[in-house]
Amino acid sequence: MDVQVTEGKDLVKGLAKEDFMVTDEGQPQPLISFSHGDEPLNLLLLLDISGSMQKHIELISKTARDALAHLRPGDRVAIMVFAKTSELHQDFSDNLGETARQIAQAVHNHDVGNTTQINAAVVDAAHYMQAHAGPVGSRAILILTDNLSLSFQLTDGQVIRELNKADTVFNAIVTGHAIEPRPPTPSMFPNPDLTPSNVMHLSDDTGGEWVKAERADQSFHEMIERIRSRYMLAYHAPSSTAGLFRHVGVTLTEAARKKYPLAELRARTGYYAE
Repeated sequence: MDVQVTEGKDLVKGLAKEDFMVTDEGQPQPLISFSHGDEPLNLLLLLDISGSMQKHIELISKTARDALAHLRPGDRVAIMVFAKTSELHQDFSDNLGETARQIAQAVHNHDVGNTTQINAAVVDAAHYMQAHAGPVGSRAILILTDNLSLSFQLTDGQVIRELNKADTVFNAIVTGHAIEPRPPTPSMFPNPDLTPSNVMHLSDDTGGEWVKAERADQSFHEMIERIRSRYMLAYHAPSSTAGLFRHVGVTLTEAARKKYPLAELRARTGYYAE
């Protein structure tokens, strides 16, 4: 369980294992391990390189080295770009200086079309994470996009399932108006195969965070720090039927809640049993 704890916009960083309670289908679960910043991070940067987004990528590339300085030895970063289709720009690497340089190069030498298919790109990113992140450490995707996209026969629920199967938290930096779309209705989208993209929904359901970017470079810097400042909780999953979705809850103990009465927790809502 990858968990973020905040009070307002501030991160709560001083919690211990004894401050958390985890339930699986409503039943309390004893934690077998706990860490806060000690585990390695596998981070995939998913960059929308459609025409309207290139200026934002250029902006974050100028301060990428400082932003990635929040990461620690052993952390690895991969870069994937997308528009209509997606392509891997850089495999997972712990050379953070080279990764910072590669962000500026990501808008070049990729023929990924002109339209934008966000949900398909997120699924590709989840599959890459599942195949290449390895068994150790936490996993996170950070997308940079304007959230303007229609998905064909690929719902948010299907995307969230793939992110959960990959044990990956999804985070988003949203440029432009950054207005969360309303649930589609027959009058708005008469073709049920077409649904509007909603990276906010993907973030919320996987325990991640999204932010409206007034300045993409500043938001990028802040989001890297916040992704690196999450707690990792682990427990033995109860026996269950393979493929069944199990609901998980994470809360603070009564004592911790007294110390941080305004604390908000972000964590995945559940997982699929194996």
